[in-house]
Amino acid sequence: MQTKTLAAELSYIGTDFHGFARQQGLATIQGALEDALATVFRHPVETVGAGRTDSGVHAYGQVVSFQLEADELANRQLSSLVNSLNALTPDSILIRSIAEKPEGFSARFSAVSREYRYRIVVGDIPPLFIAPFAWWLSGGYINVSLMQEAADLLVGEHDFRSFCVAGSAQDRSTVREISSINIFGMDHLGESCIVVQVIGNAFLHSMIRIMVGTLAEVGLGRRDPQWLAEVLAAENRQAAGQTAPAQGLTLWRVRY
Repeated sequence: MQTKTLAAELSYIGTDFHGFARQQGLATIQGALEDALATVFRHPVETVGAGRTDSGVHAYGQVVSFQLEADELANRQLSSLVNSLNALTPDSILIRSIAEKPEGFSARFSAVSREYRYRIVVGDIPPLFIAPFAWWLSGGYINVSLMQEAADLLVGEHDFRSFCVAGSAQDRSTVREISSINIFGMDHLGESCIVVQVIGNAFLHSMIRIMVGTLAEVGLGRRDPQWLAEVLAAENRQAAGQTAPAQGLTLWRVRY
């Protein structure tokens, strides 16, 4: 039977979900999407996501691939499938588009790079509109230039064992390549924040959140930028800073 490979681009607010990956008895993005697909096509449909976002992490440009038999799509417009899935999934999930892809395409393994963005709000007044999507650092001042100097030390191919959940690194390679880290200011709904943009080929469990928590130590003046080189060399989670809260992180874009 001939099959077709499809890829859906979706956005979601991760606050009420236990991450992307399906988990028995828990609300997840993959679980909600696969349940909706099963309702439409009346059989289980397995999906593959480009990024396994953690509990509470958001996405603007997540990509999910799946296969269907060609005759199941013969009399169905992909735009109508988008509408059906949006009607069947929670309001905090939005399927933006669905497109046919070449045979062998995988949202995960065909990806060339993934871009994440982390928002930080610094100051005495907490954010309101972007509070569910940012880490509020109460009081003080954060030095973006020093953060950028420290972040530059993380660009390239390194062993990021210091920047991942220790248990997830057992018997696995922790070498990853980061192509760029850019830190800049931005306004969202009239509220100012600092954005940490990270682009790389792949990431370890909680890697970006630990990187951001570590960079914040530098920005707040508690550590020197060169400390990041020491953290990398240590290859030990205990050498790095705290894990930044999940709500500040968004999977922004996946490139193929």
